[in-house]
Amino acid sequence: MRDMLYSEIANHYGIPNIPDDPDLAIAAGTRLCEDLLEPIWAKLGRISIRSAFRSCAVNEAGIGKHNCARNEANYAGHIWDVRDADDCMGATACIVVHSFLSYYEKTGHWQALAWWLHDNMPHNGGITFYPKLAAFNISWYEQPVRHIYSYIPPNRGWLTKPDMENYEGSHEAEYQAWIDEAGVGR
Repeated sequence: MRDMLYSEIANHYGIPNIPDDPDLAIAAGTRLCEDLLEPIWAKLGRISIRSAFRSCAVNEAGIGKHNCARNEANYAGHIWDVRDADDCMGATACIVVHSFLSYYEKTGHWQALAWWLHDNMPHNGGITFYPKLAAFNISWYEQPVRHIYSYIPPNRGWLTKPDMENYEGSHEAEYQAWIDEAGVGR
């Protein structure tokens, strides 16, 4: 939980990053860890948490200059201790997969990891990729919403979502070279 509560924004502004509803935060965070983060670690090796839980006050401080979405958009996302407008709980963490870094640095092909996740993990709250270290937000959410979005140029936008032709089926050809090189993901 210490890794989940750590926040550079909180440290910079001196704002406590403590859940107002610890029971809800722990319930949502437990599902995120058990259903997504631990299986990723087991299959792909070490991960680092870049950002996870944010209190409403910390998230509010990050709006704008630190790229945080408004609080209401982050309920059941980075704000684990508040249910969203549909009364659902959820939790998001931004992570880096260490076994992917050298492949990404050589190729820039972030889609390899994205498609592996799509084919092998129940990312039921969506995945969003960022350019630095191919870090990505991955979410657990009570009402499954599987999709992958990217802010990595030149392919910013949707990689896949339910109404796209590429959503179903295996995408193994997209990630096999990385899996072979890194010896993970099997």
